[in-house]
Amino acid sequence: MELRKEDKLTALHSISILEVLTADELSNLAEYAQVSKYNKGELIYKENSTADHVHFVFNGKVKLASTAECGKTLIKEIVHVKDIFGEQIFSGNKRTEYSEAIENNTFIYTVPKDHIVQLVHSNKAFANKLVQLIMMRMNNLDQRMKNFIFLKAKSRISEFLSRIGMQRGIKIGIDECLINHGLSHKDIAFMTDTSRQTVARVLGELKKANLIHFSARKPSKILIRNIAALRAV
Repeated sequence: MELRKEDKLTALHSISILEVLTADELSNLAEYAQVSKYNKGELIYKENSTADHVHFVFNGKVKLASTAECGKTLIKEIVHVKDIFGEQIFSGNKRTEYSEAIENNTFIYTVPKDHIVQLVHSNKAFANKLVQLIMMRMNNLDQRMKNFIFLKAKSRISEFLSRIGMQRGIKIGIDECLINHGLSHKDIAFMTDTSRQTVARVLGELKKANLIHFSARKPSKILIRNIAALRAV
């Protein structure tokens, strides 16, 4: 998909991690950025493919996951609008995951690895933001591992929702926040190491206890009544 450089500049400038770039750095990035459109279920890159590009989400959501030898899927992260992914270019030449669009009309900006490496060396603020992002994702995986060992299924699901609320929620009033996670019950089950049936049951219990609210028509849009109370489950 071809766009004018001016349109690329506007889109890239809206991505939070790129806000620290100078006008010249952003212009250079826009020069080489390629824009692609994906629909739900389409792969952006495959597991074990060459790690030679970094990607930015301009619209839609992307699932980062890997497949075990037994055939089970591990969802590592859900990447949202204005986020970066594929940043593991610094840890090896091969992807340790695959990326898949989980919404129709997902627009991705793709930038060659060399340009991101150059920015890391020349722009300290950008390098720091990238390190913080990588550390946050590592901490999320570490927290999931601890939750699997120490928490029961209901608590793991409650912790997952509250973490999404704190990171992505839109604050409403004093205690409430709204999240739109865009995940199926099966996806949440993968993220919380539970089953699809358990996710459906727990969400129903949390709704009955008035800790969350959602409609049957839009189950991925959840109103969290109180994050602290949800985390305490």
